[in-house]
Amino acid sequence: MTEILATRQSLTLAPDPRRVIVKLFVPGEDAAVARTRAHDLVDRIAGLAADETQILLRRTLHDFGDRHRDLEDTFQHHYELVRHRVAGARQLSPTARLLVGAYFSHEYAVEAAALCNPSMVAHPDQSVLRPGQLRVAVSLRQIGEGHLSSIGFASAVLGPGNRLAVQGRSGPLVSGRRGHVRQRRDLLAAGLREEGWDNEVCASVLAALPEHYDEAGFERVLAALPPDLFYRNTTPDTLEQLRRLSAASYAVAFPADTLLHERVLWPATAAESNGMEDARFVRFVDDAGAPTYQATYTAYDGRRIAPRRLASDDLGHFRIDPMRGPGARNKGMALFPRSVDGRHLALCRSDGETIGLTVLADDNTWRAPVPLHGPRRSWELIQVGNCGSPIETAAGWLVLTHGVGPMRRYAIGALLLDLHQPERVIAELPGALLVPDDTERDGYVPNVVYSCGGLLHGDLLWLPYGASDARVGFATVPLDALVEAMVRHRSG
Repeated sequence: MTEILATRQSLTLAPDPRRVIVKLFVPGEDAAVARTRAHDLVDRIAGLAADETQILLRRTLHDFGDRHRDLEDTFQHHYELVRHRVAGARQLSPTARLLVGAYFSHEYAVEAAALCNPSMVAHPDQSVLRPGQLRVAVSLRQIGEGHLSSIGFASAVLGPGNRLAVQGRSGPLVSGRRGHVRQRRDLLAAGLREEGWDNEVCASVLAALPEHYDEAGFERVLAALPPDLFYRNTTPDTLEQLRRLSAASYAVAFPADTLLHERVLWPATAAESNGMEDARFVRFVDDAGAPTYQATYTAYDGRRIAPRRLASDDLGHFRIDPMRGPGARNKGMALFPRSVDGRHLALCRSDGETIGLTVLADDNTWRAPVPLHGPRRSWELIQVGNCGSPIETAAGWLVLTHGVGPMRRYAIGALLLDLHQPERVIAELPGALLVPDDTERDGYVPNVVYSCGGLLHGDLLWLPYGASDARVGFATVPLDALVEAMVRHRSG
C-alpha cells in the first residue's frame, strides 16, 4: 500500500473564529428606495447629545480596539465612504464622524467556516535558526460566512529531521490597502478576445494605448475616441467592459511592521467578490538567479471562475494580474519554480478533469495545454488535478496530484515528469499517497484531503494538506522511498 509512505504529524491547524477583520456595513443597502435605512441611521447618530456620542465611541474603541489595528483610522475611512448619506447642511463633529464609521462597520471572521488547502514555500526570513531547520510560509484558504474565501498565512519551522513547529497566529489581522499598478495592453487585448469583444471601439483603444499605461492615461484614450465611435449605441457597454478588464490588475501592500500571519489577502475586485480560492505559492527563480514569490489562485464572482497570478518579493507587497489564454481556463493552475529551456511553464486543468502542461507565449497568454495525466485509476475516475507546483528532484519533476473517486472522496497521488521535457510523464505512483483516515473524514467538505503545494527539506517531502476543510494537517514522505515506489513508464 503506497499510503504507508506518508507519516502524519500530530500537529494540526484548526479554524479560529477569533481571527476577524473589519468590513464596511451599510444597513438596507439593497433597498430600492430613495431614502435608505442608512440615511435614517446617520440622522439618529447625528441626533445624539455630544456627551453620549463621546461615551459611545470611547466604549466601542475599548471593546474592539485590541482586536484590530488602527481602528480609529478604519472608522474614519468608513465614514468617508458613506459621507454622501450625511445631509449637506449638517456639520458633524470629528467624534460623531468616527461614531458614524463605527455604526457602518462590522467584524467578519475570515475562517469561521473552514480552513483548508495550504501551500508551503521557504520563508523570506531565515534568521535565528539552528542547523537543519527551515522556516516556511504556509498559505491558507480561509472560508467565512457565505462561503467567502480569502488568503491567509502561517509561519512554521521544519526540522531538524521530521520536527515541526508552527508559530502562533494571534494578533490583529490586516487586509492590506489596494493600490494602482501600470496596466498591460497585451493582457487587456487577450481579455477582450476571450470574452468576444471585437469591435471598432476596442480596436481604436488598443491602437492608442502604449504597452504599459496607468488609469489616467487609459481615461484620456477613452475620452479621445472619435465622435462617430463614441456616440454609437453599443459604445457604453463596450466602455464598461474595457474599464472592467483594464482594472483586473492591482496591487496590495501591508504595513512593514505586520507579521506574516496577520496579513489577509481579501477580495478587491468584482471578479473575485465571492472569493480568492486555493492559492498555490511557489518560490520562482528567474534565469539570472533572482527569486520572487509567485502564486496562482482562482477568482470567483459567484457565477464565474478565473485564474489570477500573484507576485511578491517579500510577501508584504503583492501584484495581482489576470491569466489569459486557452491554458488559463478552469481551476488549478500551478507555476513551475523556474523556466525550462527558456520556457515558462504551468500545470493546468483546462478541461476540468485532466492534468495538462501549458507554456506562456510571447503575448503573455497561456497556450493550449499538452495532456499529461487523465482519470484512469479507480480512486481518480471522476477527475484529476495537481496539488501544487512541480518540485524539482534529481529524478525528475515531482508532481503531487489529487484524484476524485467514489462518494467524491479526494486522495493525493504523484507523477514524475522528465526534467528537460516535462511534456513526458516518466513515472507515477500506482496507488494513492494519502487518503482521508477515520479522523479526517468529517468536516465542512467531507472525505477530502487536498494540498496546494509542498516542498523538499533534507531528504523529506513536506506535505501540508486540508482535511475535509475542518483543519490543516502535515505529512512527511521520504523522497527516495517515494521515487522508488513509482512505476516507470516505457520510453516512447
